[in-house]
Amino acid sequence: MASVLASLFPKLGSLGTSDHASVVSINLFVALLCACIIIGHLLEENRWVNESITALIIGLGTGVVILLVSGGKSSHLLVFSEDLFFIYVLPPIIFNAGFQVKKKQFFVNFITIMMFGAIGTLVSCAIISLGAIQTFKTLDIEFLDIGDYLAIGAIFAATDSVCTLQVLHQDETPLLYSLVFGEGVVNDATSVVLFNAIQNFDLTSVNLSIALSFLGNFFYLFLASTLLGAGLGFPPPFDIFFLLQTGLLSAYIIKKLYFGRHSTDREVALMMLMAYLSYMLAELFYLSGILTVFFCGIVMSHYTWHNVTESSRVTTRHAFATLSFLAETFLFLYVGMDALDIEKWKFVSGRPGLSISVSSILMVLILLGRAAFVFPLSFLSNLMKKSSEEKITFRQQVIIWWAGLMRGAVSMALAYNKFTRGGHTQLQDNAIMITSTITIVLFSTMVFGLMTKPLISLLLPPHRQLSIVSSGANTPKSLIAPLLGSREDSEVDDLNVPDLPHPPSLRMLLTAPSHKVHRYWRKFDDAFMRPMFGGRGFAPPAPGSPTEQGP
Repeated sequence: MASVLASLFPKLGSLGTSDHASVVSINLFVALLCACIIIGHLLEENRWVNESITALIIGLGTGVVILLVSGGKSSHLLVFSEDLFFIYVLPPIIFNAGFQVKKKQFFVNFITIMMFGAIGTLVSCAIISLGAIQTFKTLDIEFLDIGDYLAIGAIFAATDSVCTLQVLHQDETPLLYSLVFGEGVVNDATSVVLFNAIQNFDLTSVNLSIALSFLGNFFYLFLASTLLGAGLGFPPPFDIFFLLQTGLLSAYIIKKLYFGRHSTDREVALMMLMAYLSYMLAELFYLSGILTVFFCGIVMSHYTWHNVTESSRVTTRHAFATLSFLAETFLFLYVGMDALDIEKWKFVSGRPGLSISVSSILMVLILLGRAAFVFPLSFLSNLMKKSSEEKITFRQQVIIWWAGLMRGAVSMALAYNKFTRGGHTQLQDNAIMITSTITIVLFSTMVFGLMTKPLISLLLPPHRQLSIVSSGANTPKSLIAPLLGSREDSEVDDLNVPDLPHPPSLRMLLTAPSHKVHRYWRKFDDAFMRPMFGGRGFAPPAPGSPTEQGP
């Protein structure tokens, strides 16, 4: 396709044909990114369309144009690569999510989030896998083994946290945003870890020993990834490298050396590189880079961010947000163009009914799999909450169920990893699974994504949302109160703010006996962690430093 596009433009000086074709493709892709940003801005107030859907539609439209220009030979400028997705595009999105998250709300709901994100993903994977095993037999699909079915469960258990975060907003639906956002990140990490665990095990003959070993390996990878990102230890036998953890290491280096007195560029560059290093270290040790970089973002916002100069704070805040925004737009544009890849659709053209049937069955299983854990786990979560304001209402449960029905680039990347080689497939059976994945991603993103905003307005009208927020301000045990700070609170250290005045409700929340874990953490953090690694009130007393300038 690139050569066809290159023929439409005059050659550039000394560039070869292949080099010029790459330049043409990159130029067109950058132009499309600009178009997505402009059109997304113009549709900002639209009730139905958000930026992710806009990029997806533009990608589809561009794919159609490229198909016509190339004479039906290709539909995209770049070949979808799971390596490109996981190594370059996903890290800035997940890191920024951890860096910007309102940590009080996230950790207050941490148990519920982990239930939805980890246990829920396992339940969804099991239901999709078992359902596929039973229903695919009726379609005479015999090319899949038990490992393939489990991989399919992991692929379609991965929700699209990127699209979900663009649909919900922290200020409008704070509790829902916290739950869906937290679940989305943990879900993506769990799905990838689960998929990799399935790929690494011989599941042709499953017994109790293999099942226990599989679960043990899964939970080890999950926990080790979290500790690596937070900076609390390397997986054995690498515990001696405790100080090499990226989150805390970046805070310690910047606090002790204080680059800002000479160059703010160095401390900004160090934060960015250390953030990316956390992801690559996880991949190096076969852990979950998603979980690692997410908790690295939380640690950096809690410690490192307060050790840099004021100008660097503003720079890093907007730089991380901008990189995340561009990566999200790139993803949906990328998926939209790749969805019309003629190579894959040619293989299923002889059996279109089978591809449609597989897509329909998997979509139904996704609906059932999500319902099977959202409502029961919400019930269990409510049993642990004493105050009615802390409980998840049925309307909120419906929104959580609906918002997590969308599938996106994670499912695409895992499907490509399983059923293609280098982004290409020459087998009809594999092509059926790829086209079914594409169909589900497009359908769920377009249909569920378009209807999520109206659904929220229907189930939680504006006056109802305001009543929820206002009730939280007067309720000591409310889970909403921690989210009522300014936007800056989400980007700075909102986990420890004893030196700032707060409403009585927040003070009571932070000191209530029911939150002993949080209280003990604050004491430990104030006594040991922040004096060593910095944070609000503990920045280095150097000329022009954050401490000298005041909080």
